[in-house]
Amino acid sequence: MSQASGDKTPIKMLHDRVLVEVDEEAGERRSSGGIVIPATAAMGARRLAWARVVATGPHARAVQTGDKVLFDPDDKAEVEVHGDLFVVMRERDVHAVAAERLGDESAGLYL
Repeated sequence: MSQASGDKTPIKMLHDRVLVEVDEEAGERRSSGGIVIPATAAMGARRLAWARVVATGPHARAVQTGDKVLFDPDDKAEVEVHGDLFVVMRERDVHAVAAERLGDESAGLYL
């Protein structure tokens, strides 16, 4: 992830680190009756989240920039970069990857 405009310093992810951007609206759910359940309403069980990968380190093998990944947001470190909020994690902390490029592989289900 590199930004070359103005005073923004380029950032390079190291090792197997992955930088993801969480869609804040994706946490909301709708019940079968049409009631909107906000992401802040905890149901007792831990809930995983989907996010878009914006940068990867050189040793990340299964994840690429632009992929959607499933991860546990409670275990990760958040960081603010140029006014935007991101999550930094190791590639091994990613539970699943959703990407068009995986269509040739046997994924088991489709989103």
